[in-house]
Amino acid sequence: MAELPRILIVDDSRVVRVSLIHHLKGHYEVREEGDGEEAWQSLVLDPTIKAVISDLQMPKLNGYELLERVRNSKLRRLQQMPFILVSGEESEEERDKARQLGVSDFVTKGAGSAEILTRLDNLFALADAKENLDAGREQMVQDPESGLFTRKYLELQAAQGLAHASRQATDVSVMVLGFDGYPALAARLGNKVAEDVSCRFARMLAGKMRQEDNLGHFGPGQFAVISPGTAPAFCATFAERVREAVEVARLTVQGQTVSVTVSIGIASVPTDPVSSAAALLDLAGQRMQVAMQQGGNRTESGGITPATRPISLHHALELLAAGRAAPVVPHLPVLGRQVLPLLQLMNQELGLALPVAEIERRLNERNARKK
Repeated sequence: MAELPRILIVDDSRVVRVSLIHHLKGHYEVREEGDGEEAWQSLVLDPTIKAVISDLQMPKLNGYELLERVRNSKLRRLQQMPFILVSGEESEEERDKARQLGVSDFVTKGAGSAEILTRLDNLFALADAKENLDAGREQMVQDPESGLFTRKYLELQAAQGLAHASRQATDVSVMVLGFDGYPALAARLGNKVAEDVSCRFARMLAGKMRQEDNLGHFGPGQFAVISPGTAPAFCATFAERVREAVEVARLTVQGQTVSVTVSIGIASVPTDPVSSAAALLDLAGQRMQVAMQQGGNRTESGGITPATRPISLHHALELLAAGRAAPVVPHLPVLGRQVLPLLQLMNQELGLALPVAEIERRLNERNARKK
């Protein structure tokens, strides 16, 4: 048998408390206190109390003061707890004061069981509806498993970005990323391992984004990034960096080494003629699917050429370790100049005869040809 909800009755009159207990018997479990101070202690210490019925005039702490303390509490359950005041000859001004303090409802002294039970039932139904609404809002904004934004929330963020871009004549770019062969990965390693890989990828991606970008779920094994103020060429460059970083990464999950690749789709306004945030996300998702169908491990940007940006020495070494020299070659002049001091130190400390001057000369020649 389910436990009955517990109601706290607060009144300095024993007769009134007994009467209220009689009305609630069989419907609610009751706890009683004779003054506001004792009631406050009970509310703080007893988390099973679900509602309060309190008199106004009491010693130590009256009904107004108890109500104010409850609503200003740091405990969320008290801030939202149904609180009924038993009213007698109070003026409308006194009732307004109680409303401003956050009273949930009033019952008149001498009210019968039907009225009291109806008011309590209505307040509990209202509290349940509010809790469900709050939970729905949280689920709309944040995925409960990963903590990332939901697709619905990303659409809202994209819509805000589109409105701002229209006013300021700037770009909004969207990138949708998905693991190649994610269903097969989940079938081979299990859903838990596949989800762990997804979470690690999301953390890596979040660490590479700007503060103003928004990352969220797009689908199973798929993510989306809303990037306001980013031109499509620079979004394409970022996408390539992410794709290459995933390609060379080696993850160890539950003792297994996992290698994965991602396909990425990019869409941007005003470059792409779409009229809504949902359409912008859908277009980026469609381009991701095209990239997957073309073999995966690639970026589909609708013909946008990535902007040229230097790569870090660390990333170059990762690519070389993975046997991918081609993406490093265009950056040799810059990377080479970064390691020249190291080569000079090696000559000095290890007594080598590395042709540092010749290496520097050839790097300068290649850089001049590029210009």
